[in-house]
Amino acid sequence: MLAGALWKRHNLHSMANQRGVPIVLTAPLTESIDHAGFFIQMSLASIPQWMEWVIDKKYPAWRDVPKTSDHRAGTAPAGLRVLEEVLAREFGADQVAVCYPDQLTELIGEDTRVVAVSTHNPLGTTFAAGVYASIFGSSREPLNAIYARRMFTTIKEAKEKFKFSVILGGSGAWQIHETNTHADFGIDTVVSGRAESRDVIELFHRALVGEPLPMRIDADHPHDARALVVPETRTSFGVVEMTTGCGRRCAFCQPDLNPRISVPKEQIMKAVAGNVASGNKQISLATEDMFVWRTDEAGLPFFVPNRTELLDLYRTIAEHPGVEQVTLSHSTIAPALVDPELIKELSDLLLDKSPIRLRSVSTHPEGRALAPLVGIETGSPRIAKKIMAGKALPFDIKDWPHIVLNGLEILNKNNWFPVCTLIIGSPDETDDDSKATLDLIYEAERRGLHCMWVPSIFTPLVRTRMENGEGVRETQNLTRLQWQVIMKAWQVASRIGLQSTWGKVSFGVGSIVTWALRLRRVNGPNFTWPLMQFSGVFPDGWLESTGRVYRGKELPRRSREELLANIRPDWKDAIARARGEGVGRARLVVLN
Repeated sequence: MLAGALWKRHNLHSMANQRGVPIVLTAPLTESIDHAGFFIQMSLASIPQWMEWVIDKKYPAWRDVPKTSDHRAGTAPAGLRVLEEVLAREFGADQVAVCYPDQLTELIGEDTRVVAVSTHNPLGTTFAAGVYASIFGSSREPLNAIYARRMFTTIKEAKEKFKFSVILGGSGAWQIHETNTHADFGIDTVVSGRAESRDVIELFHRALVGEPLPMRIDADHPHDARALVVPETRTSFGVVEMTTGCGRRCAFCQPDLNPRISVPKEQIMKAVAGNVASGNKQISLATEDMFVWRTDEAGLPFFVPNRTELLDLYRTIAEHPGVEQVTLSHSTIAPALVDPELIKELSDLLLDKSPIRLRSVSTHPEGRALAPLVGIETGSPRIAKKIMAGKALPFDIKDWPHIVLNGLEILNKNNWFPVCTLIIGSPDETDDDSKATLDLIYEAERRGLHCMWVPSIFTPLVRTRMENGEGVRETQNLTRLQWQVIMKAWQVASRIGLQSTWGKVSFGVGSIVTWALRLRRVNGPNFTWPLMQFSGVFPDGWLESTGRVYRGKELPRRSREELLANIRPDWKDAIARARGEGVGRARLVVLN
């Protein structure tokens, strides 16, 4: 306690000896890192504090982040970089500073008028994150939320000394507004929306002159690519925005409420060049679905990839001097069936530059793999039709399990092993729906198809059509079948992610020990036998034959050709046109 008091006094003393920067921008350390393993941010957003040692052991230098010559953040989340560029244009670059949380005391001072924070999960309540933390025990807060709280504590302590406003934005800002915890974190205004909005700029004008700020503002989203700001500075993991919006209109999704806009290649490449010039060797194009990029510009339905321009973009990035690694962010699975040759050609371009190695499943000489995040969400056509009918386009959502299985077959053939999300406990989900999801997981396993299933409990996000939906909220309320979906998914994923036999054995034994010491009390009786299945201590066959877990039923085979035969004729024409030579390039010439 004494050490903490001395630390606080030292920080306040340091701040008292400097003038500070008028506008200070920051984000939690866990969201700012851009080194260590590719999956580290997913882990930091999911596991509870008592498991931090696992990250420290795997990535002992994960907290070591690059800093500039003037002692500011050398890298930052892409959204924070957008805000930095917007404010620098409006007020001057010398008025704005981006820093890590431990640099706040060096940059906040008498002249500071506003501290703006970007975070994607301050309370740990987004998909997967809070769920995984609660599964593991005493705290519902994952590590990312712990680090966010520490950052806000530093800001609140500085606010006691200096007069400035605190503005919160980012994809997780809604958590503060919905829980009415502004005062707990010392936040004056929560912003929902894009930094380019004039509403945001006016908010900072008011903050700089000390005017009272509203508790919340909803900022407009640009409706034109020319209004988007694409910073040319270093971003965490080399993230460069590729598209906004999607078009599939999933009922649980916030980003898809935004207009579908494709960032022009010229802007993307300037951002790539800026990242490389600042020391970043990795590039990842941020998108809700990589396959919708410039479909509108080519006169194609959004679910038919503009293969010519997409290949040209990724080829240019892969060949850019200094780019050593390229990773994929989000995609949908239906385009793999629409254009399998596109998947092969993208693999030819990108596989050698992937930092991800999955030696147990990849046929690449070095075990490299591509692993985009793909939302599967359910194996039940009934639930899929209710919450995400557009994900199947141009196919019928009633064929969803067959779309997924055929898609995985095409992806795996080209060393794509996607991270596939599942939503557990959607409103109106029944045992039959859980069984349908298990049928899908088991069938993929039977066919030798591989992906990393990532299950999460339904989270009703604001401003979506499901924001008032009542699903499962607590792990104690999960049925045995819902638990089995989670544990079977983890079992399958661990076979890919754990590279050594010893790792797999210790993981299984460790899960049993953790269950005995903690998890059986936390998660209720329905958790026990699914956990035993996950551990591998008991054979699946025995668990299934004794009725302790559900035995997934075999699904009939439906070929890609059968699925294609049922789509609309005009969509078939669009697919043929997109695969024709020069379609995208000819259109591009006209547009330019």
